[in-house]
Amino acid sequence: MLLELRKVSKSFGAIKAVSDVDLQVGRGELVGLMGDNGAGKSTMIKLIAGNFPPSSGEIVIDDEVVHFHKPVEARGKGIEVVYQDLALCNNLTAAANLFLGRELKSSIGPIRWLNHAAMNRRAGELFGELKSETRPRDLVRQMSGGQRQAVAIARTRLTDAKIVLMDEPTAAISVRQVAEVLDLIRRLKDSGITVVLISHRMPDVFAVCERVVVMRRGRKVADKPITDSSPEEVTGLITGAIHSA
Repeated sequence: MLLELRKVSKSFGAIKAVSDVDLQVGRGELVGLMGDNGAGKSTMIKLIAGNFPPSSGEIVIDDEVVHFHKPVEARGKGIEVVYQDLALCNNLTAAANLFLGRELKSSIGPIRWLNHAAMNRRAGELFGELKSETRPRDLVRQMSGGQRQAVAIARTRLTDAKIVLMDEPTAAISVRQVAEVLDLIRRLKDSGITVVLISHRMPDVFAVCERVVVMRRGRKVADKPITDSSPEEVTGLITGAIHSA
């Protein structure tokens, strides 16, 4: 199993955001994580991504118990995150955003400079793999929501990512752009990458995911194949009309 959570809990003072969650995600799986606001979804993702350690329980990657204290440690184990705000710089190009903080450089003796040609070339290759219309020299401020997502998703491909955690990637974009982003997510899975998709959008989860995991008040109340569930059941689990499944 690529990713396991074993009895993971996280408390912030008197508030228990995540309570005794067990979760297993296999290599190349596409899993939907759903729940209402405050259900514990984002806290779970931040635990896996190394934003903070669990209060109790274990996180296991490739059969190894890991202890992350900062995101760079999780990234070193192949975990990448695409956050809802995307963390892109509007005044930079797509390629510059892709390589932000890990720029390619050339040098002659003590003189070093940014290798823009190499970064543009690699960015073009990644957008081509994702079949995105985004171009390396496009400015982010001139992009659609779908193109911005393409930049954020392509950034996860610069490293040897094993797991990509996606936080509400279709929350604020048009219907046409939603289809574009869902195609990008499918291509990540097709390349063998495990994807955990956090979403409030039921159609998106049922369109691309193989399993759905539902959280309510910090606890996991369902974990089942999409084919064995329905939007009505998931809605009942999220609201509490159905206690577990």
